[in-house]
Amino acid sequence: MTKLPNKLAHKLAERKEKNALRSLPSSHKTIDFSSNDYLGFAKNETIYANTFQLLLNKGVSENGATGSRLLSGNHPLYSELEEEVAEFSASESALVFNSGYDANIGFFSAVPQRGDVVFFDAFIHASIRDGIKMGNAKSYKFKHNDLNDLKLGVDRIRNTDENDEHAEIYIVTESVFSMDGDSPDLKALSKYCKKEGIYLVVDEAHAIGVFGKNVGGLIQELGLEKQLFARIITFGKALGCHGAAILGSNDLKEYLVNFARSFIYTTGLPPHAVATIIAASKFLNSEEAEEQKKLLKENISFFNKKLQSLKIDKHFISSTSAIHSCVVPENNAVKLISEKLFQEGFNVKAILSPTVPEGEERLRFCLHSFNTTEEIGWMLQLLKTYL
Repeated sequence: MTKLPNKLAHKLAERKEKNALRSLPSSHKTIDFSSNDYLGFAKNETIYANTFQLLLNKGVSENGATGSRLLSGNHPLYSELEEEVAEFSASESALVFNSGYDANIGFFSAVPQRGDVVFFDAFIHASIRDGIKMGNAKSYKFKHNDLNDLKLGVDRIRNTDENDEHAEIYIVTESVFSMDGDSPDLKALSKYCKKEGIYLVVDEAHAIGVFGKNVGGLIQELGLEKQLFARIITFGKALGCHGAAILGSNDLKEYLVNFARSFIYTTGLPPHAVATIIAASKFLNSEEAEEQKKLLKENISFFNKKLQSLKIDKHFISSTSAIHSCVVPENNAVKLISEKLFQEGFNVKAILSPTVPEGEERLRFCLHSFNTTEEIGWMLQLLKTYL
């Protein structure tokens, strides 16, 4: 094989020197505190059986999509899925993408135009940053969950001589942040955007299935569906499947079908993948799913109370979601604790820099409906000794 170019080898060597080199984990039977499968849907046998029954009922036997959705890959299950998603998310329309990454780079590279401005939270997901970079709009970050800093930024841009009077302003944030598990003041943010004529976009990847009356996300729980320009949701987390959708108006959907390159130029999801999402979304309203949602909320409450009783809550970022982060500065230190927990049978991932800023390395705990209070209690007791 041809030797790796020197520049690339040097970058790998730097990662190794900082103990920040990523590698694919091997499969071990440990207690799961790392996956995004918050409700246990990924291994749910009912969803698995319902998926195959749906395929049989629809007479679908194809293994692949055969092409992009604009060519041969738009099989009938897509229409059923998009109607289902729009209904449970209380949205006018939904457009399904192959992944959350595809949805974000498709949206942010195509929607904000040259001369427009995008303001993004400093902790926004990498896929949104990548999408913004691929587009032609100017972009500025604001301090994490800091509405005042955002307002200052907007005022600064609007009052400059270079400001285009025809420029649109977009603001993007997450309803539940993937690394901290915290949330912005979405009511105040949406009120500000409405007053100022700004387009608000919210990534709900970690809120779908966890928050909302119909588990349609935190935006739905707060009744803000009509205040937003767009929402991005994913099916690979609480729904235990794969894929994503952009929620918004019918006009936005039509625009994305015509201009979102990550939608236009990729093979569609295979029928089985789409059928799985349909089965999982329908399962959300079942008694079994309601029980899982209840158990997850109880585990989140127990986790927070246990942090306080053990007096280690000062190490954690405050969160009422399924994601909880314990800040342990330095890659070496956080990796060591993660490895010790692993040796005791607990799978808790160490999040290293440069994924997070240096000094903000952390252990990321993902809670699930299937975790027991005994598991949570013993794991946190061990954590206290390691801290």
